[in-house]
Amino acid sequence: MSNATSTPVTFPTLFVPHGAPTFALQPGEAGAAMSAFVQRIGKPKAVLIVSAHWDTEIPTFGVVPRPETIHDFYGFPQPLYAIRYPAPGAVSLAMDARSLLEEAGFRVGLDPERGLDHGAWIPLRQMFPDASVPVLTLSLQSHLGPLHHYRMGQALAPLMEAGVLIIGSGNLTHNLGHFHQLSGALAPPEYVKAFQGWVRDRLASADVEGLLHYRREAPGAVLAHPTDEHLLPFYVAIGAAGRDFETEALYSGVEFNMLAMDTYAFWPDSSIH
Repeated sequence: MSNATSTPVTFPTLFVPHGAPTFALQPGEAGAAMSAFVQRIGKPKAVLIVSAHWDTEIPTFGVVPRPETIHDFYGFPQPLYAIRYPAPGAVSLAMDARSLLEEAGFRVGLDPERGLDHGAWIPLRQMFPDASVPVLTLSLQSHLGPLHHYRMGQALAPLMEAGVLIIGSGNLTHNLGHFHQLSGALAPPEYVKAFQGWVRDRLASADVEGLLHYRREAPGAVLAHPTDEHLLPFYVAIGAAGRDFETEALYSGVEFNMLAMDTYAFWPDSSIH
């Protein structure tokens, strides 16, 4: 990606996994891939992140100067609860982002108390361990489906020209009901591999319509996602990248035989990288 001072830097959008909470302590190859990619593209002016773990009636931005680190999980190793991610908030960015969504016809809320849930701080800690990049959080609306989130991404795309990195945080497959069932398996079940491959193929052919109708068209879709929320941030990321985005696969793998940790960058067609 060009760093010439004569042209503005446009970052890609990202879809990243946050895995199980233990990903914060054992990031493995997925975490290393995320870290290496950010080292390559450089530090953005701010991050806008959509986490699968913040679900509201209408799109809502967290407007907190110093967001707290939320430990929204139970029964995990004690060291996880001691982690803090003290990134500054991005309140002024929230005002710009709200205007973009409102101009596109969305009703928008502001939350002056919302901190960073584990879907936000776990991947951000891998990418920006010094917590120096301002962070703006945006909620999803799980009752409104992929197209709604794709359109939100489209509306937010102008932020990228100002050096904002837009990140969707979820998991490419997410069926917690299979966590214990598959714990002793030697390999992930067929639906996990089939869904990973289907998404990879649809991205390679830029088949946005197919991706938007994944529950109807993808093999193993309902098993991969009994509910939508962990895939919806993906649609914000591809929506913001524009219709002719180029996909860069950063990592593909599976944890606990049911959590696909696939990581993607989506480059706008005008980007150089």
